Amino acid sequence: MSTRLRAELTLVLIALIWGATFVVVKAALADATTLAFLAIRFSVASLLLFLVFRSRLGAAVPARTSWIGGAVCGAFLFVGYALQTSGLRYTTASNSAFLTGLYVVLVPLFVSIHARRRLGLAVWAACALAFAGTALMTGLGIGAPNRGDLLTIGCAAAFSAHIVAVAHWSGRINYEWLTLLQVAGVAALSLATFWWAETPSIHWTPRLLAALLATAALATALSFSLYTWAQRHTSATRAALLFALEPVFAGLVAWVFAGERWTALSLAGAALILASILLAELKPAPKNENPAP
Repeated sequence: MSTRLRAELTLVLIALIWGATFVVVKAALADATTLAFLAIRFSVASLLLFLVFRSRLGAAVPARTSWIGGAVCGAFLFVGYALQTSGLRYTTASNSAFLTGLYVVLVPLFVSIHARRRLGLAVWAACALAFAGTALMTGLGIGAPNRGDLLTIGCAAAFSAHIVAVAHWSGRINYEWLTLLQVAGVAALSLATFWWAETPSIHWTPRLLAALLATAALATALSFSLYTWAQRHTSATRAALLFALEPVFAGLVAWVFAGERWTALSLAGAALILASILLAELKPAPKNENPAP
């Protein structure tokens, strides 16, 4: 099995983890405010990553390049999670999932702008299929945009920028340091803002504790360490297309564990997303897609 294939299968695993924890995070918001939840989640994840990576980080302080890369990736990641989680309070889960899925189209656009080159027709066709599939998976329930919709559109742009940023820095920085610095960056920004940007509230319920454990250990520490490694061996555009599997996995988990039924539109959407990934796989991405410094 090639390194690129292993990396892309790893991204599929991450999409599964993120899709499976979406409902968990939604429920946890009833017990904690947005930034307080993120502060705890990413602080715990940072500690876990440090304990796992401490023997591989070395005694030396990371170079200036590592600090810059970690800060840039962490800032985009913080903005994305803050906007997405805040938006969930004001819009429906379907709207949130659909609008977050805009990053499938925005990533290749950002790549083409940053790399100053055109992307092939097959890439744009794959993105269009993934975008249409995400729309069908979420029921096309958009309507007039409200405050939550606008926040979630901003989240899609931030996540797109984060994917491109990780693609840019992952080949230049030790992946353990980049993983730790970006996750710790989200923790630091959350801790610096939760006490004045919102009225913090935390109710220590079993539901909240389970959500924090699952999201900190699996959806953050494990997922972002795997994601940062995998991004070294594939392109930003292909990563975005693979992450379009997230609503598919979310629907499967809801069907198996919550008894939710799949509709004809859901099945059609899943088929389009899978077709988009197949189209991207049939035409390998250029080796220089990840922007050069």
